[in-house]
Amino acid sequence: MAGPAGRMMAGGGPDQRSTDFKASGRRLLAQLAPERLTLWPMLLAGALGVALSVVGPLILGRATDLVFAGVVGRQTPAGVSKDQVVAGLRAEGDGGLADMLSGVAFTPGQGIDFAAVGRVLLLALAVYAGAGLLMLVSSRLSIRVINRTVFRLREAVQHKLEKLPLAYFDRAKRGEVLSRATNDIDNIAQTMQQTMGQLVNSLLTIVGVLVMMFYVSPLLALVALVTVPLSVVVATRVGKRSQPHFVQQWRATGTLNGHVEEAYTGHALVKVFGRGGEAAEEFREQNEELYEASYRAQFNSGIMHPLMMFISNLNYVLVAVVGGLRVASGALSIGDVQAFIQYSRQFSMPLTQVASMANLVQSGVASAERVFELLDAEEQSPDGAGGKAPEEEPAGGGRVVLEHVAFRYDPERPLIEDLSLAVEPGQTVAIVGPTGAGKTTLVNLLMRFYEVTGGRILLDGADIASMRREELRARIGMVLQDTWLFGGTIAENIAYGAPAGREVTRAEIEEAAKAAHADRFVRTLPDGYDTVVDDEGAGVSAGEKQLVTIARAFLSDPRILILDEATSSVDTRTEVLIQKAMARLAHGRTSFVIAHRLSTIRDADVILVMEDGAIVEQGSHRELLAAGGAYARLYAAQFAQAVAEVD
Repeated sequence: MAGPAGRMMAGGGPDQRSTDFKASGRRLLAQLAPERLTLWPMLLAGALGVALSVVGPLILGRATDLVFAGVVGRQTPAGVSKDQVVAGLRAEGDGGLADMLSGVAFTPGQGIDFAAVGRVLLLALAVYAGAGLLMLVSSRLSIRVINRTVFRLREAVQHKLEKLPLAYFDRAKRGEVLSRATNDIDNIAQTMQQTMGQLVNSLLTIVGVLVMMFYVSPLLALVALVTVPLSVVVATRVGKRSQPHFVQQWRATGTLNGHVEEAYTGHALVKVFGRGGEAAEEFREQNEELYEASYRAQFNSGIMHPLMMFISNLNYVLVAVVGGLRVASGALSIGDVQAFIQYSRQFSMPLTQVASMANLVQSGVASAERVFELLDAEEQSPDGAGGKAPEEEPAGGGRVVLEHVAFRYDPERPLIEDLSLAVEPGQTVAIVGPTGAGKTTLVNLLMRFYEVTGGRILLDGADIASMRREELRARIGMVLQDTWLFGGTIAENIAYGAPAGREVTRAEIEEAAKAAHADRFVRTLPDGYDTVVDDEGAGVSAGEKQLVTIARAFLSDPRILILDEATSSVDTRTEVLIQKAMARLAHGRTSFVIAHRLSTIRDADVILVMEDGAIVEQGSHRELLAAGGAYARLYAAQFAQAVAEVD
């Protein structure tokens, strides 16, 4: 389960700051910049497609005018002109019909010109087919842009995770980090896929339709624009109410994922201590929080669509009424009004679509902000460039010198102050002391998992701060108390210890396993070295996992060997065998052994006793016992405990 630092990450820190929608939105759009060579053809194809689609209603309006003119012409007597028909209607007192027919291009006595209507319809078909084809091209390019952008974003997150210091992962919940790297990026991808192409087309459609509306009738265009300010006000108000809830929704998602991940990873511990009810209650509370945030976000953004539809229908009514009056006065033809009504729908629809996409956009920007927070996290200090390389020594090297080293996790609480130590090649150095004395911290500093806050550490004469981390760690083999296996075969897990880029043979793998006394149990597995285990090491015991990790260290053939309670999970007999194997491995190499069981480090060349981040004693086992100091007290306490256990 997460410690205090993990809880702090879930409930405070940078994750809690208020969202900056505009800045995060602009930064998300900036991710598209590398695809500008594809973006311009996409926008061009979209613009041409929209241009053709907005011309379509005008063409269909011409077809309607031809049909209506044919109907009117067939019902009027032949041999007279249009002006005579209109004048006759006025003389009969039917001025309204006369005004309407004055705007119709009919020929008295002549019916519908089906050839002309057919030509117009064929033209409309060609225009709409061209628009569809261009929209298809724009859509395909849009998909390409989005997928490549998300691909780069995932790569950026992966590279960032590699550059983050160990301190970041000490503070953050693993499930929360995974949620940002998976769920939030997936949500960004989904948002862009569902909105980007449609948003561009909608905006282009609004512009194109607006131009055509003013071309057909400036008066009706102004009438149609009356409802636009109302649409903007509605979209803005609803958007501002929704955005904080989307931020909370994805924050709650990360917190819930963190809880599920740690509860699943530590499910045995949860069962052992009977905390299943508490874990379930915590899940229920976090799930309830996620439900409430999601409900508020979706409800607030969901009312956008019905409100925009109401405004669209209001616009439709205004256009229909005013358009009808214009037709009745003869200022517009029926075809023009039909085209304009289609334009009003085309104008209202993208406005409604843009407003309806607000919830998706807000959700995507909220996820983008969480991803950007991860990308903006402070990275570990860069590798040194041009520093002194470690000296090549005849025995393989491995001389370690600590000069006045100081370190503190918390700036206000020093842990190690003015620590100096010199370890010669081939020496075995055991580090003992009470919990919290700084034993593992010393190893972390040597591996550069953390950087010293004072002094320096030298490896074969070179300051490790000036070395590339990969170069440093390639010289060090490490076996931790907490074993780790990845999903794969036993052979692949052992081969993981080989230097990067070097292929290892099955014989080398088996030799390393024999040296670590793992060969015997591996051959009892169903598929031997080809037995597949998962990242939890299911199917093998804790002690067997420890043996595999030790075999991995054998294969790495390091200058320096670090054993952090490496035999804590094996039985006494196996521990004796491993100690002998380690003695062979350590020959000619520097070894650091962290141990609580003092019986395992009697033969160490030097034993360091640490208390409160300082070395209070150092010497051989016999020398330290004879001194009667801190080591003697630790040894006596363990001896008394062993006697008590036997009794």
